[in-house]
Amino acid sequence: MAQLSPHLQQATGVTAVRGEGCYLFDAEGRRYLDFTSGIGVTSTGHCHPTVVEAVRKQAGELIHGQYTTVMHPGLLELTGRLGGVAPGNIDSFFYASAGTEAVEAAVKLAKQATGRTNVVVFQGSFHGRSTGALSMTTSKVAYRAGLQPMMGGVFVAPFPYVYRYGWSEDETVEFCLRELDYLFATQTAPAETAAVVIEPILGEGGYVPAPDAFLHGLRERCTEHGMLFVVDEVQTGFGRTGTFWGLDRAGVEPDVITIAKGLASGFPLSAMGATSEIMAKAWPGSQGGTYGGNAVSCAAALATLDVIESEGLVANAEQRGKELLEDLRGLQSAYPGLIGDVRGRGLMCALELNVDAGAGKAILHEAEAEGLLLLPCGPTGNIVRWIPPLVVTADQIQDGIAAFARATARAGYLG
Repeated sequence: MAQLSPHLQQATGVTAVRGEGCYLFDAEGRRYLDFTSGIGVTSTGHCHPTVVEAVRKQAGELIHGQYTTVMHPGLLELTGRLGGVAPGNIDSFFYASAGTEAVEAAVKLAKQATGRTNVVVFQGSFHGRSTGALSMTTSKVAYRAGLQPMMGGVFVAPFPYVYRYGWSEDETVEFCLRELDYLFATQTAPAETAAVVIEPILGEGGYVPAPDAFLHGLRERCTEHGMLFVVDEVQTGFGRTGTFWGLDRAGVEPDVITIAKGLASGFPLSAMGATSEIMAKAWPGSQGGTYGGNAVSCAAALATLDVIESEGLVANAEQRGKELLEDLRGLQSAYPGLIGDVRGRGLMCALELNVDAGAGKAILHEAEAEGLLLLPCGPTGNIVRWIPPLVVTADQIQDGIAAFARATARAGYLG
């Protein structure tokens, strides 16, 4: 009998047959508060009526117009809309289906635009699972195990993970920038480094925000040495962090961005954006793909942008995120032996537990029994990430916190 690969490890035991807003439902009609958002994808909630209607309409007109063969109106409109919200001077876009493809495209562009061979990434990063992007991923050894050697020319610098180092934020930033400069002096010279690639908030690596001062330091070094500043906004973009882009809070401009996840409310669509000047330096034939810019996915993306704007979801993410962090810190104050750190921005928050991965898994299993779906992250799986849809209400935040507290007590850690 045919089966799914056993290596597609399941985070929950739920088989979802329907979704609505912040909830998923199984075949028996049981409702689950979904604080996973399909790993940060369903920002407008499950089956938002505006998105559903746009998809239905588009599917009845044109499902697939391969964008290096024919053009279609949705792709052109989406490009204009993205240009209107993109950070800095980014105004040129390449489309693909998954975030890892966008990262691959960004690296190819950086190498061709600069004529340089190397890239610098940061410890704990996650940039995808294809060979090039995986070579840049250091969030967990399981992703790379058995696949060495990876693509050459990738150098890893320390990320300012303040809680892990145990220093102040200023001390951590100073150390990490100093180590980056040391890397440039000992492993890859700036003159041979095409790009510095970073997530504004580590995703799979533990939901660790990069301090503003660190991002400014990277921007300064890229400008000084002619390296491209590539910002991976796959998980942080489209309002997730309480600003439209994860980088916005720092007030620095990227040369290249990669986007996906929250872009199309669950439909496969990603993009790599750059300034026209940089994009023009890509070599002919270096960009393409069968499904990039799919017509139905573009319709979903346009509807998603409409919903984000009309329903004020960026502001909602900021306000609900403040409430979520406050509640999580309340749990930390009550149970400091269990919860080591609370961090995040907007609706991209995390609890770092002072327990092993098995204990963390037990807590999440009990949360599922309480009707709350959460995901772990970090190299040992002891970090619980909270990524509800951007349409989440204050009452739903409270419901999630209460369910987690009950689950943790059931697992034997709160009393």
